[in-house]
Amino acid sequence: MQNDQIAAPAADRDARHWTRILANYREPNHGRSIFEIAVTLVPFAALWILGWVAVHFGYWELSLVLGIPAAGFLVRLFMIQHDCGHGAFFRHRVANDWVGRVLGVLTLTPYDVWRHAHAVHHASSGHLERRGIGDIDTLTVREFRALSFWGRLRYRLYRHPLIMFGVGPVYLFVLRQRLPCGVIHGGWQAWISAMANNIAIAAVIAALVFAIGVGPFLLVHLPIMLLAGSAGVWLFYVQHQFEGTVWAHDGDWNRHEAALHGSSHYDLPNVLRWFTANIGMHHVHHLCAHIPYYRLPRALRDHPDLHGVSRLTLLQSFRCVRLVLWDEAQRRLISFREMEGR
Repeated sequence: MQNDQIAAPAADRDARHWTRILANYREPNHGRSIFEIAVTLVPFAALWILGWVAVHFGYWELSLVLGIPAAGFLVRLFMIQHDCGHGAFFRHRVANDWVGRVLGVLTLTPYDVWRHAHAVHHASSGHLERRGIGDIDTLTVREFRALSFWGRLRYRLYRHPLIMFGVGPVYLFVLRQRLPCGVIHGGWQAWISAMANNIAIAAVIAALVFAIGVGPFLLVHLPIMLLAGSAGVWLFYVQHQFEGTVWAHDGDWNRHEAALHGSSHYDLPNVLRWFTANIGMHHVHHLCAHIPYYRLPRALRDHPDLHGVSRLTLLQSFRCVRLVLWDEAQRRLISFREMEGR
C-alpha cells in the first residue's frame, strides 16, 4: 500500500489542474442541503427517543442496539457541521455558520474554534514544519529517536489504539473542546465560541435530565456519544495516516500535491459511505473543500482517474493503525517494529 497505489493517469497530472476542474462542483443546492439535514436530524432524534422508551420500560439492551445507528447519524451531523465550516453547505456564510453552531451543541464541538483549527489543518496538511494544529501528532523516526525514555513512552501511549480511539475521543469531546486552550490567533472570539457552546450544551443536558432523569439520560446518550466520537476520530485518522501519504519539509511541500496524495480515498461500502457523508473521498475534498459532500460522488464519477488515487478499502484501513512514524528516507509511514528492526 505504498505510492504505487496511485493510478498512473492521475499521478501524471498536476494537482493544481485538478483543483481548477473540481471547482465546477462547488455550488450548493439549498433544497438538497435542507433535505440532508432533515434526513439526518429527524432519525437521530427518533432513535434517541426510542432509546429512552426502551430504557423507561426496562429494555436497556435494546437502547444500546439503537445507539449504534444513532451514533451513525450523529457522525453524519458532524459532517454537515464540517461542510458548514468550509462554507460549502449554503451559499451564504451566515447560514453556514449558524447551522454549524447549532449542530455543534449536539456534537459537543465549538463551531468557530473548530472551524479555525480545521482551516489551519487544510492549509498545512503534510507540512513537517507546521504540525500540531487540527491533525494527529506524527513524529519522524529521527525525532522519535531523539526523545527521552519518557518522551518515547508518552508517544507510544498516545499512538496506542486504545488511547487513540478509546480514551482519546472522550478527552477530546468531553474535556479539551470545553476550553479553547492552545488555539492560535483565536483571541476572545474563540472563548466566546467555546463558552456559548458550553452554555448551550449545559442547557440541553439540564432540560433532558429534568425531563427523564440522570440515569436514563446517561444510559441513552453516553453510548451514542462514545461510539460517534470513536468513529469520528477513526475517520480523521485514516484520512491522512496511511502508508503512502505525503509529508514534506518547507522547501519541498506543495499544498495541492499534499491534498491529492496525502489524503486517502477511503472507499467504504455504500451504507458506511452514506453515514460518513462521503468524507472518505478525502483527496477530492482537500483539493476543493467548498464542494458539498453530496456532490463529491458526482465529481469522482465524472473523473475516474481520481478513483484509484491513495485508495484504501475498509480491510486495508485497519492495517494503518500500526503506522506511527514518518520515515524521511523511505518517504512513508512505518511502524515501531519496522524502526526497531533496523
